[in-house]
Amino acid sequence: MPHPLSPLGIAHTLISLAPVVAGLCGFVRFGRIETGSRAGRVYLAGLALSVFTSFGLSSVVGVNPGHVLGVLALLAAFGGTLLVPRLRFLGRLGPYLKTFGLSFSFFLLLVPGINETLSRLPAAHPVATGPEDPVVKTALFVWLLLFIAGFVLQSVRLSKTRPEGDDRIGASTP
Repeated sequence: MPHPLSPLGIAHTLISLAPVVAGLCGFVRFGRIETGSRAGRVYLAGLALSVFTSFGLSSVVGVNPGHVLGVLALLAAFGGTLLVPRLRFLGRLGPYLKTFGLSFSFFLLLVPGINETLSRLPAAHPVATGPEDPVVKTALFVWLLLFIAGFVLQSVRLSKTRPEGDDRIGASTP
């Protein structure tokens, strides 16, 4: 086995599955990660734990690109959740920015996951050799296209959820 997982690596992988599943549940049920839902709360907690446990993992000394992506994912998720709603001057852009931040965090969460999965599985003969492998680059490009298409669909859905008489784009009924 070319890349064995340490006990922390196994724990990190299992922890990282929670926000992936929770995020997917949110996308299926609400069309986005809805932080007021159980799935949304699991997503945010799992994302934070996933990023924090990643700092104990590294094949190089110091901070690696996966760590940076994790911090950016946290900033996007918690910025969209905690900061954007307080910035009243954003007006009707607020719901879009919140949705973008959470969706972007989900996108970033899976970038290292895609690389690691393709570089480790199947264990005897992994599909790819690392982040520079054309298979990984193609998978990440497809993932980027899915993210863009998903956010466009979310934006269209947000624009259609405003109640009668409310001219704010993205305003929804309680």
